[in-house]
Amino acid sequence: MDVFPDFDGVGASTEVQSIVGALLMFVLITAVLMLIVCAIVWAISGASGNYQAATKARIGLWVSVGAAALAGAGVAWLNFLLDVGTRL
Repeated sequence: MDVFPDFDGVGASTEVQSIVGALLMFVLITAVLMLIVCAIVWAISGASGNYQAATKARIGLWVSVGAAALAGAGVAWLNFLLDVGTRL
C-alpha cells in the first residue's frame, strides 16, 4: 500500500505548483544577481581601500549564498518528506 499526498484533492493545484515554481525561480535568479553584484562591489571597494563598503558587500554575498541554499534546500527537504511519507 502506497501512501502519497493527493494533489488533485486541492482545487487549482496545478496553478499553485506553477506559482511556487515561478517564485522559486525568481528567488534563485535574484540571489545569483546579488551574488554577482556583491562580489564586484567587494572586489572594487577592497582594492580601493574602502573597507566599510567591502564588509557590507561581503555580508551581502553571504546572505545571497544563504538565500540560494535555503531555496534549494527547501525543495530537497520537501522531496525528502514526500519520499518518507510513501514508506510510512
